[in-house]
Amino acid sequence: MESNGNFRQELGRLGEDLACDFLRSKGHTILERNYRSGHLEIDIISFDPEGIHFVEVKTRKMSIQAPPQDNVDPRKQRRIVKAAQAFLKTRKGLPYGSHECLFDIVAVTFVADDAHIEWFPQAYIPIYI
Repeated sequence: MESNGNFRQELGRLGEDLACDFLRSKGHTILERNYRSGHLEIDIISFDPEGIHFVEVKTRKMSIQAPPQDNVDPRKQRRIVKAAQAFLKTRKGLPYGSHECLFDIVAVTFVADDAHIEWFPQAYIPIYI
């Protein structure tokens, strides 16, 4: 039997795969997945005509308590912003530095074998940079 950690990792990976497919269907180009800067991480970095999107994906199996997107609290938001700043300083990120930076959340909730995807574009605007 799988351990709870492996199940959660697989569920998260599946949620990110679905989120990438969803964003592509909306015209996004996926630039990076699971970008890391030290201990900071961004699930998906994408680009579309509006700008560069830093996307946090929250995946749950049947949301019993709070909706998945509610888990992106101000502390998590600050960490994503710091990682986004680090990305924009890299060779891959430099070409996007003059574009609008958008911070999105994609919530993926599985009920049985069905996935429900909710996209929250510009879910938060960092004011604490």
